[in-house]
Amino acid sequence: MSELKIGFVGGGNMASALIAGLAGKLTAGANIHVVDPNGAALDKLRGEFGVTTAAAADAALGACDVVVLAVKPQSMREVAAQLLPLIAGAKGPLVLSIAAGIRAVDLARWLGGYGAIVRCMPNTPALIGLGITGMVASAGVDAAQKAAADAIMRAVGATVWLDDEALIDPVTAVSGSGPAYVFYFIEAMQEAAAELGLTAEQGTQLALATFVGAAQLAAQSSEPVALLRERVTSKGGTTYAALRSMEESGVKGAIVTALKAAAQRGKEMGDELGAAE
Repeated sequence: MSELKIGFVGGGNMASALIAGLAGKLTAGANIHVVDPNGAALDKLRGEFGVTTAAAADAALGACDVVVLAVKPQSMREVAAQLLPLIAGAKGPLVLSIAAGIRAVDLARWLGGYGAIVRCMPNTPALIGLGITGMVASAGVDAAQKAAADAIMRAVGATVWLDDEALIDPVTAVSGSGPAYVFYFIEAMQEAAAELGLTAEQGTQLALATFVGAAQLAAQSSEPVALLRERVTSKGGTTYAALRSMEESGVKGAIVTALKAAAQRGKEMGDELGAAE
């Protein structure tokens, strides 16, 4: 276990998930400092993990090796203004942002040209340790800082490093927003199950187990997903009938179009949130 000092600005669900994965594993709970105006949230984190806390950005935050910004995108500019005087110096902390839509170049500008920034796009399965996070490091991030950022996000799942920050928008579309697509499809399966005569409980059990099992099969197989699909699709059979209906309805094309819309919206959010006042 390292002595890495990690600060969190924001103590919400994603920060709590990260702290649960880090405290007593990557670093001691006492090495984690959480800043949040919500006293109840701080009390809970302090009681569960032994972290130190503060209601506002303080010197302890500036003394951390890594500062994780886990606040709403709309609050980031204000948070950056509070953080700026605390990180000035020859070797300030690595700043790790998990806020959607905030580009590293804009965050750097709000932090007075600060260069040690890693932008991350996690997803909600991180709440149970099964997330995946797209990550991109700014030019001012050294090898040790990149390794620290990777270790922190691996506390809640897998990581994928990108060479170009523009790819964060596609990552957002595929995995950041992706859990909602899965939930949407599960809802449709539940609805169909009910219309076909199964109880709500039966439909839910069957749909959830099918998704979990199929995802695990795909993850553990060395074969392409398309081949796995073909193997359960006998021509003229039930699966074939369902997939043919989906193809005739343009389901796959609609999904691809939807993900492109999500990526485009991510780009627009970056433009809007980063616009100079």
